[in-house]
Amino acid sequence: MRAGRLGVGIIGAGRVGPVLGAALANAEHAVVGITAVSDAGRDRAEAMLPGAPVLGTPELVERSELVLLAVPDDQLPSLVQGLSDAGIWQPGQLVVHTSPDHGVDVLAPAMRAGAIPLAIHPAMAFTGTSIDLSRLREAYCAVTAPGPVLPIAQALVVEMGAEPFVVAEQDRPAYADAVRAAVSFSTAIVDQSAGTLSGIGVEHPGRVLGALVRSAVDNALTAADGQSAI
Repeated sequence: MRAGRLGVGIIGAGRVGPVLGAALANAEHAVVGITAVSDAGRDRAEAMLPGAPVLGTPELVERSELVLLAVPDDQLPSLVQGLSDAGIWQPGQLVVHTSPDHGVDVLAPAMRAGAIPLAIHPAMAFTGTSIDLSRLREAYCAVTAPGPVLPIAQALVVEMGAEPFVVAEQDRPAYADAVRAAVSFSTAIVDQSAGTLSGIGVEHPGRVLGALVRSAVDNALTAADGQSAI
């Protein structure tokens, strides 16, 4: 491992954690391990991070210089607090979570132990496969961190191939509402249209709608950028 590279431990083998772990590994950081509680999670971890050991949470945190918390939003506060109660967080350790809802306040128990808190949320829908690595290179990541360590969060995003943008702590709930609305609306509209086409006998409605939906979304996004510039 090159000088300046970090030992990365990933808590969570859902769709996000293994992908971001692979992106960091591609930037020559060393993945020291990942937690996985299901067969699907272990399979995903092995596919994205071949050879990375599956460890228990306390052991993984103790081994890691950067801990990536890629767990469901509602599990994040209790996980951070539980590790604090067990005295496992380490001074100088980078602790990164991927929740859209939270800034760094949720990491306060780790901060009190001397850890460095970073919030990084990739604004994209994950599949949990290698497809996401190429999509990540076209994505933006919301970053929230205390001012002195904000450049660390931004640098990690760049190393993963994405583009960072800063969201203030108090604005994280509004940011989360925006990204969830975009995902749920897009999914609902495509599902409705595909169902209608299937109902009239159109085969492969997803393929039929692909160019239409992509061009319509591209046009809408271009218009949105134009409005923001006014």
